[in-house]
Amino acid sequence: MSDELDARVEAGIAVFAVLVFIGILVAAASMGAGGFGATSAYAVVGAIVVFILLMAGVGYWLSGKQG
Repeated sequence: MSDELDARVEAGIAVFAVLVFIGILVAAASMGAGGFGATSAYAVVGAIVVFILLMAGVGYWLSGKQG
């Protein structure tokens, strides 16, 4: 693939990962019946962990494509 196409693919994957993170945060915020409770807080922490692992996995995959 060309360098320009590779850059677009990498940017698209990063944007998708951020959209997944935002979606999880929105879902977590709407979990609590009476507002932002303990369950929602655990969901937000889980979303942060999932986001970090997802970005680490994407970074590892993309670095393997470069070599």
